[in-house]
Amino acid sequence: MSVGDWKMDVVLWVLISLFLGLAWSTWSMSRSFFEKGRIRGIRECVREIRRGTVVQLDCDDKKLPDDLQKAISALEALLDRAPSRTKSTADPIHAQLRTLGRTLADACWLKGHAAGVRRKAPAEGNIRLDLSAIDLLQLGGLANLGFQHMMPNARLFDLRRFTGKDDALEAARAVSRLEAAIPKEHRPNLLRHAESRKELIDDWWKPIVVRAIA
Repeated sequence: MSVGDWKMDVVLWVLISLFLGLAWSTWSMSRSFFEKGRIRGIRECVREIRRGTVVQLDCDDKKLPDDLQKAISALEALLDRAPSRTKSTADPIHAQLRTLGRTLADACWLKGHAAGVRRKAPAEGNIRLDLSAIDLLQLGGLANLGFQHMMPNARLFDLRRFTGKDDALEAARAVSRLEAAIPKEHRPNLLRHAESRKELIDDWWKPIVVRAIA
């Protein structure tokens, strides 16, 4: 090999090395720019989420729920450190974004739930009571019978009778549920009334053998 050929090989290897170095630098710079742009975009997104959350929850920026404020602060601190992603571990920013989303959803649900409770709440001074269809039928029949008894000229030829012990027990439970909804200052002795109704039922629907002996 002549000296000229040897010099050409050296120059060729130098050029190849420079090209590879340039390619590596370009790839590293593009990756760095991508990461910086990603971090900047997430940071801007967090700022918009904070603004939207303040409007949605109708509160001051410094009066956000504690869990939500902690999640936002943790994400902002993580973005300031700008962690690099690796193939062996999950991206910590994604994990913190999931935490932020969960806490934001909880805060919005709590506000919506509270608003729903207020909307469904009865007007001041009124009481709302949940009754089944059986309870309503029993109470309606008992109320109608009581109204007839209160009339001065009542002639109760067509009385409402319990069809059996189970029917009487259902009516007793409906009356107890209604009494329990009465405000405490006007509420009767619930236990005494319930026991009295239970004694009437047990006394009437005694086993046949016991009633025969009595």
